[in-house]
Amino acid sequence: MSDVGLRDVAARAGVSSGTVSNFLNRPDKVAPETSARIRAAVRELGYVGNGAARQLRVGESTTIAHLALEVGTPSFSDFAKGIEERATEAGYSVLTANSTGSVERETSYLDLFESQRVRGILLSAVGSHDQRIVKLADRGIPTVVVGKRVDTSTCSSVSIDDVAGGQLAVEHLQKIGRRRIAVVGGPFDIETVADRLDGARRALAHVRDAKLDVAETTDRTITVGRCIGEEIRRRPKADRPDGIFAVNDLLAIGILHALLEEPSIRVPEDIAIVGYDDIEFAADAVIPLTSVRRQSELLGRTALDLLHQDMSRGATTKHQRVVFQPELVVRRSTLPAATAS
Repeated sequence: MSDVGLRDVAARAGVSSGTVSNFLNRPDKVAPETSARIRAAVRELGYVGNGAARQLRVGESTTIAHLALEVGTPSFSDFAKGIEERATEAGYSVLTANSTGSVERETSYLDLFESQRVRGILLSAVGSHDQRIVKLADRGIPTVVVGKRVDTSTCSSVSIDDVAGGQLAVEHLQKIGRRRIAVVGGPFDIETVADRLDGARRALAHVRDAKLDVAETTDRTITVGRCIGEEIRRRPKADRPDGIFAVNDLLAIGILHALLEEPSIRVPEDIAIVGYDDIEFAADAVIPLTSVRRQSELLGRTALDLLHQDMSRGATTKHQRVVFQPELVVRRSTLPAATAS
């Protein structure tokens, strides 16, 4: 075990010991440039934090780290429920961190998890951390990537076929006669969001009279959806889409609320709306929302099962890639009440 202490790291990085402590325990409190200097010092000196040292003395950690892309959404709650259910059964505790889609924060949290010698990591990330995942595995910390396709030679992964999901949504709009279709969502550098757009485009690739417009957003909240809906509401009738695919239900619900404030716009007769995730609120919206169901709770349970297998088998692990197929749940936002199932 290294004799390097926190003060040595601070001296090498040219910062205070308190700043190094923040970097290790509260990385969001440390400026990116300072984090980079501390990270370099940690690696150069081979520093192992006190928490990790204690774990080395008493045996393997029972803590699993979950680095999440965004923790404030209903779909995350379902996913986290699945993780907690399986973790409790297996005797693990779960430490969840929120990267808010920042690659810098993802890196800082991975540094923290490594220094604390967590037992394993569930990783939902924007950035590509393939080399880091290999390094973590070499140190006995396996990683399961959630929501992205990865090479199984690196680690196991679990995801939803979001291309198929986007295709399901827009094929449904096309089948009910919609031809001016808007896709709302973003940012499209997030793989799952980009895949849903890809699926939407595939659905209309051979529909000659169809038009696909894309409204990229910086976030996927009800408030953002309301803003998009208000913009659509102000357009002349001939310029409005007759079908909308929102890449999550929160956006779709915001759009729906904004459109219904204009009495002359009828949903779904004038504009049909499809969301994504099938959160609990989708069925209870003022007009129940057609949505693509992801089975987030099952995704969480499966992610923990894969990680448990990798932690149990160690270097002999044969990594797995599990991809679930989404399903379309049709409600009144795309079909009049008399015909909705």
